[in-house]
Amino acid sequence: MNTGLILLVGGGLLLLSLLASKVGGRLGLPGLLLFLIIGMIAGSDGLGGIRFENYELTQFVGIIALAFILFTGGLETNWRTTRPVLWSGLSLATIGVVVTTGIVGTAAHFLFGLPWVVALLLGAIVAPTDASAVFSVLKERALGLKGNIRPLLEFESGINDPTAVVLVIGLTEMALHPEKAAFSLLSEFATEMVLGGVIGYGLGRLGVPLINRVRLPLEGLYSVLTVAVVAVTYGLTAAVHGSGLLAVYVAGVVLGNSDFVHKRSLRHFHEGLTYLLEVGMFLLLGLLVFPLQLPSVAVPALLLAAVLVFVARPLAVYLSLLGVRMPAAHKTMVAWVGLRGAVPVVLATFPFLAGVPGAPYLLNVAFFLVLVSILVQGTSLPYVARWLRVNTPLEGPSVMPLEYTPTGAGKNDLIELTVPATSSVVGRRIVNLGLPAEALIVLICRQEQYIIPRGDTRLQAGDVLQILAARPFADTVRARVAEHSRAARASPGLK
Repeated sequence: MNTGLILLVGGGLLLLSLLASKVGGRLGLPGLLLFLIIGMIAGSDGLGGIRFENYELTQFVGIIALAFILFTGGLETNWRTTRPVLWSGLSLATIGVVVTTGIVGTAAHFLFGLPWVVALLLGAIVAPTDASAVFSVLKERALGLKGNIRPLLEFESGINDPTAVVLVIGLTEMALHPEKAAFSLLSEFATEMVLGGVIGYGLGRLGVPLINRVRLPLEGLYSVLTVAVVAVTYGLTAAVHGSGLLAVYVAGVVLGNSDFVHKRSLRHFHEGLTYLLEVGMFLLLGLLVFPLQLPSVAVPALLLAAVLVFVARPLAVYLSLLGVRMPAAHKTMVAWVGLRGAVPVVLATFPFLAGVPGAPYLLNVAFFLVLVSILVQGTSLPYVARWLRVNTPLEGPSVMPLEYTPTGAGKNDLIELTVPATSSVVGRRIVNLGLPAEALIVLICRQEQYIIPRGDTRLQAGDVLQILAARPFADTVRARVAEHSRAARASPGLK
C-alpha cells in the first residue's frame, strides 16, 4: 500500500468518523461506539477488507494516545473541585481496581474455565475505567451531575490506569513464570505510583516557568513545547520504572491550575489533539478485532459483562467509598459511569505480545466487554442520572470572544460569570453594584449579542459577564453576583 493510498484511507475514515459522531449525537449513541464499528466495518471481516494484525503498533499508539488524553484531562482538571474527592478517587483507583479484578477474575474462572492466574489477568485487563471514554461521553452527552460525582469520575479515570498496568504486567509474569512471588506486585505498584506522582509534579512545576520564560518567536511553537513536555515526562518516568501515565496526568493538573502564556490556545490545541487521538485509537482497535470471532465468546462474555456492570463495579465503588459521606444515589451513579474504552484492549496486548497461552481469547473477550460497556452504559447515562435524580443543568461552553494571556506574574484573572435570575444584581446599574475597584466588567453577552458595558448599564438575568479582576478580589466578585435578592430569599421556591 503506497503513501497516497494510506493517507486517502486514513483521511476518509477520519471524515466518516466525524460525520458519524454528528449522527450518533442525534441518535443518542456515543461517538466512540461508532468509531469502533467503523473500524470493524473497514477491517478484514468487514466491507473494507483491511487486514490489520500489528499488535505492537496498537500498543505503541494506544500508550501515546493515553498519555496525551490524560495530560489533556489534567489540564482541564480544576483542583478546587478535585481536592475534596482526592482520597475517594485514590481509593477507587486502587482498592476499586483490585476488587474489580478479583470479582471479574473469579467469574471468568468459572465461566471460561481459565486457570486462576489467567482469569485474574482478564479481570485486571477490564478493571480500570477509561479516561478517554469518561471524558468523551460526559462532554458528548452534555451531562451535568450533582455534587462531586463528575470530578470524582474524572479524577478516578485519570489515575486508575497505573494500578491496572502493574496488575496486568505482574500477572502476565506470573502466568509465564509461576514461581514469581505475588507480593512483588505490591512493591512494584508502590514504586511506580510514588515515582510517577513525584516526577509528574516536579516536571509540571518546572514546565510553568519554562513556558513563561522561553520566549518562542511564534505562538504555534508553544504547542510543540507542551508536546515535548508530555513526551519527556512520560519517557523519563518510564525510564526509571515509574508510572508514565500517572506522571503526565499529574503534570497536566499542575499546569492546568497555574498561569502560563497562551494557556487558552494551548488548551484548545490539546483538546483537538486528544479528539484526533481518540478517533484514531478507536478506529485502530476496530481494525484489530475480527468480528467473526466474537460470536464464539458472546454468551459467556455477556454473562461476564453483566457481572462487571451489575456486581463488580458497584461492589468496588461501595467498598472503596465505605465511610465517605456521599448520598447513595451519587455512589450508584459513580458505579454506573464505570465506562470501559480503549484501555482494556491496549492492556490485552501485553499478555498477547508476551506469549501468554490463551491471550487472543482474552483480547476478544476484552473487546466484547468494551462494546457492551459503551453501548449499554454510555447510551443510558442521561436516563440513569434522571432516574437517580442526580442530573443538573450543565454550564454551557464559553461564548466570550476576549482572550486573556497571563504574563506569568499571576496578579489578574479574566473570569466569566452568568447572572442568576435570583441574583441581587439583576436590574441594577453597574456603577451601583459595589464591586471592588480592582475588578472591571469588560464585556457582556446578552441573548447572543455583545454589549460594551458602561456605568449606567443595567444587568439582566442570564447575562454572561467577562470580568478582569485582581486575583484576591475574584472570589468577592463571584460572591456578589451569586448573592440572592431579597425577593429570592423570601420565596422558598426560588432558593
